[in-house]
Amino acid sequence: MHKKTIFITFIIVLTLACKTPQPAMAPSPRTALLPYGAAWAALWQQRSSEYKALCFQAYNTATLRLNEYVQQSTDKPFAIVTDIDETVLDNSPYTVHTALQGQAYSDKTWQEWTAKAACDTVPGALSFLKYAAAKGVQIFYITNRAENERAATLQNLQRWNFPDANDQHLLLRASSSSKETRRLQVAQTHNIIMLLGDNLGDFAALFEKQSYAQRELNTESAAASFGSRFIVLPNPMYGDWLGTLINFQYQLPQSQQDSILKKQLRDY
Repeated sequence: MHKKTIFITFIIVLTLACKTPQPAMAPSPRTALLPYGAAWAALWQQRSSEYKALCFQAYNTATLRLNEYVQQSTDKPFAIVTDIDETVLDNSPYTVHTALQGQAYSDKTWQEWTAKAACDTVPGALSFLKYAAAKGVQIFYITNRAENERAATLQNLQRWNFPDANDQHLLLRASSSSKETRRLQVAQTHNIIMLLGDNLGDFAALFEKQSYAQRELNTESAAASFGSRFIVLPNPMYGDWLGTLINFQYQLPQSQQDSILKKQLRDY
């Protein structure tokens, strides 16, 4: 090849190489909310001082109410009914583990986690329940953990010395996820002065398996009970608040659930 031709070719190649590249097309986003979004909620629960402050606020309020209730006369022993997960025990490591693997909740992975009996406590929970027990109030743990999780659940509660952490005070899920029957069972022998939970179904059947609109109305109608008889703990990771948005159709593919949830978002 002639030297002049080689030189011109070199200049063309050099010019093309130095030309500013066009911006790359933005990649199509992966599912925006499921399953990875739960890890963001777990990060807030694990690292946010605001989360801890909200828990302290809930249990400080519970303490004030407890001091009022135990002054009342009663024909039955006083009791507090509490949920376990995200109310007294923190399961955020499970959410992180599954979300970062792109997995949804499953009974198998959940029970692998609970079998470890490795949950930390929710801020303020242990000191409040010990205080209540010292006032003569019995603690009943009503949870939707399964019967085959009983031993590990008790082990985890006993690890932290939660009061009344025994078979008589632990009411697990039997045939139904509704807690109403179990609450009524406790109410037969005890005067339930307070209920603790992170999900509205922890407080009354009024909130179970309702549409979003009905759930909103029922919450407004029960407004006076929150911070009084009902003490709510924060949980952005999971719960009926999420289930109601997909009409409790957990069997749908995650991509379809994600699409439904995106439509629930308010944008501008």
